[in-house]
Amino acid sequence: MRNGKMFLRMSRHFLLALGMLGTAVAEPVIQEQLVAPPNVPAPIHRSESAVVVVHLRTQEKVMEIADGVRYDFWTFNGTVPGPLIRVREGDTVELHLENDPHAHMSHNIDLHAVMGPGGGAAVTVTPPGHESILRFKAMRAGLFVYHCATAPVPMHIANGMYGMILVEPAEGLPKADEEYYLMQGDFYTTGAYHDPGLQSFDMQKLLDERPTYVLFNGREGSLIGSQALTSHTGDKVRLYVGNGGPNLVSSFHVIGQIFDSVAVEAGSVINHNVQTTLIPSGGADVVEMSTLVPGTYLLVDHSITRTFMKGALGQLVVSGAARTDLYQGHSGAPEFKESKLDPNDPMAIGRKVFTQICSACHQSNAMGLPGAFPPLAMSDFLNASPKRAIGIVLHGLHGKITVNNTGYESQMPAFGGQLSDQEIAGVLTFVLNNFNNRGGQVSADEVHAVRTAP
Repeated sequence: MRNGKMFLRMSRHFLLALGMLGTAVAEPVIQEQLVAPPNVPAPIHRSESAVVVVHLRTQEKVMEIADGVRYDFWTFNGTVPGPLIRVREGDTVELHLENDPHAHMSHNIDLHAVMGPGGGAAVTVTPPGHESILRFKAMRAGLFVYHCATAPVPMHIANGMYGMILVEPAEGLPKADEEYYLMQGDFYTTGAYHDPGLQSFDMQKLLDERPTYVLFNGREGSLIGSQALTSHTGDKVRLYVGNGGPNLVSSFHVIGQIFDSVAVEAGSVINHNVQTTLIPSGGADVVEMSTLVPGTYLLVDHSITRTFMKGALGQLVVSGAARTDLYQGHSGAPEFKESKLDPNDPMAIGRKVFTQICSACHQSNAMGLPGAFPPLAMSDFLNASPKRAIGIVLHGLHGKITVNNTGYESQMPAFGGQLSDQEIAGVLTFVLNNFNNRGGQVSADEVHAVRTAP
């Protein structure tokens, strides 16, 4: 039976190539090689149309939505978002939608790139353990959302059933040094933000449009630390940015960058020198920027409460030589001179790290920002356990904390992938001995022990 099924599939592709199933001319048959987000398939370098065969599998899967918090996601190919599909304008797409036999309900797919009733949803309703096949012509170039459209549609989308399909123009896209794929989505859990354990879906929150989480790529911290996007100075970076919704509009922004160009709503209108771009629910933008200055840039929804209180935060880490001709400065922290920095002086190392990284959020006087970033100055939280702070700098901290009798929703990213043991020890020693804190010293050996602890 398995060999027979394989023969039927091979025969079908052979007939497609000969034009016997409605294709006007003979076309090569290509198996789409899908990859997990934020990665994207390779650019297309062909001048002729093809039949592109795509396999998607719907799967209901429990995964972490935040550290210590699990959620029953509904997915395409086991990821949120589903993989980016990349085809060429004029291609015929043969999409195979298979529903996991262990699923609890039927799923389907509505592709905004399809010009036909329901975007393919009506003909792809797929019960558990079955497969549906949709064929369509990719007639318009652009970046298009796909999602499940099985009733209740908002629930399927809110559980993570969305992704995107990129239809490259026939002439191809200009070269980019780095390409990445991310989608924002809003999630509705019965528990409050960061309540631990397995959380279930909350229909009333969905109806009220009160998400518990607003996230990039389906998980808090999915683009942070070791998972951060990367580039080098001088690179041209292209981001395929979508918004799965189901409810919120995204105000996408990269702190410290000006977008060279934005394909507005992924259409033919190109806007230049853009600071923040709106992406509607069920829409997308293609964003290009030049990474000129090294450092860490934050990807945010500039409806900024969503970033610092609901999880919509990512990082783009740019490596390369400093560009003091483009960017330099000193904060109000004690002055230091780079040329005289003693690599064996933990206080000098710590002062540098604090000025370059920590002061961006906690401010140069370490007093933080009310309602957003807790103070490091006179901090009872820090002074109570300097050793605890090692793990926070290494691994980040997400959740409710109280500092000096004031509550904060902490969104401290992990810096273990960016800072050495010596740098972390230095910055903690520097903070402990400044800003009216109690003093003390953290060693690189202590940091290493926490870093390598099982």
